[in-house]
Amino acid sequence: MKKILIIEDNFDVRENIAEILELSAYQVIKANDGKQGIETAVSELPDVIICDIMMPGMDGYSVLRILSKNHRTMDIPFIFLSAKSEREDFRKGMSLGADDYITKPFTDIELLDAIDIRTKKADRIKKVFDGTSIGWEKFVNESKGKRALSDLSAERTIRVFKKKELLIQEKEKPKYLFFINSGRIKSFKKNEFGKELITSLAGPGDFLGYLALLKNSNYYESAAAMESTEVSLIPKNEFLDLIHGDRDVSAQLIRMLAKNIAEKEERLLRLAYDSVRKRVSHALISVAKKSGVSELQPGAFYIKREDLANIAGTTKETCIRTLADFKEEQLLEMDLSKITIVKWQKLKKLPN
Repeated sequence: MKKILIIEDNFDVRENIAEILELSAYQVIKANDGKQGIETAVSELPDVIICDIMMPGMDGYSVLRILSKNHRTMDIPFIFLSAKSEREDFRKGMSLGADDYITKPFTDIELLDAIDIRTKKADRIKKVFDGTSIGWEKFVNESKGKRALSDLSAERTIRVFKKKELLIQEKEKPKYLFFINSGRIKSFKKNEFGKELITSLAGPGDFLGYLALLKNSNYYESAAAMESTEVSLIPKNEFLDLIHGDRDVSAQLIRMLAKNIAEKEERLLRLAYDSVRKRVSHALISVAKKSGVSELQPGAFYIKREDLANIAGTTKETCIRTLADFKEEQLLEMDLSKITIVKWQKLKKLPN
């Protein structure tokens, strides 16, 4: 059941809207002013917000400005409700990021149609990106809608990178957002002595190169294929149009990219505080997942000892000794570069 928040200071109008929505099988929550509406939106996370513009204390424009800056509420469809129908008021509301604008008086059908359109669009945006190249095509096409970006899409090409071939060179200027269709990519930095530290792994459905594009700066690390890898090259201008265009699209894409950043930050904390055994175990699990292997989908995966050591932030020799210990403890099986995790839970819960 979809949840609708009504922010309206007029009791009769608020109750009338609530009755219409409840009869149409929506769950309704109500707020009688802007401040209460913001607090309710943040705590309840409704599927749609209907908000009056002219309210005492805090008007609807202020409510939208605040909710648009909150990562929890920024992508909730927002519909303005007002007796004001002048063109400048409409333009102001839409320029702030409103999704629709209903003027009083309105019919039941007008109200329900507006809500139905916005909930369906939000659902499509959430579903279209499924971590595959087909999902990306749907995501791009859905996001374009009212913007003619078909020409930009046509510029995108697919390239296969050989093992050890560089996709990204540190300090180069970015031209593309990279989307991995198959294979594995390692991102890494080298110190002045040439020692490599692998900062992250990427597999099918992952993106690379977005931070440099967002910052409009040179790449701050390099990336190379760990095996034969197929990559879609998404032009810089197409990526930026997606980010700066439709609010629903930017929120969904930013949320997905932020997840990658959070994973990298968590890994850096492990490098700083975890024991070698725990770092190697986390590295093994990370590589397995990027190879399509998990506890529910068991199987073997391949990783060079040197790469595994660079992910774990240790020496190759220490990594080899740790793997030998894991094998002796029957946590995994090894055959040259092929590794099979046998006891997932024990490997995950190794003491520090």
